[in-house]
Amino acid sequence: MFAVELEFSGDPARLELRPEHRRKLTALREAGQVRLAGPWADESGALLVLDVPDEAAVRAILDADPYYRATGVKVVRVIEWNVIVG
Repeated sequence: MFAVELEFSGDPARLELRPEHRRKLTALREAGQVRLAGPWADESGALLVLDVPDEAAVRAILDADPYYRATGVKVVRVIEWNVIVG
């Protein structure tokens, strides 16, 4: 599994892309690739937990969604996660 940490600026430009982004996340969830996804309570960023085989698969997901390149969205970190419980 991989964790993807996002950071949001105060720029509202990303909000135009959010509905389509959430549809993409839902489809990825239905395909078993997204385990969890959502913004921090203070809207300063978000966390995605992806169940994919490698970082190339993570990058393909990020590249397929313009939200991750939107003004106001920064991919802070992509890191492999060794889940012990869950």
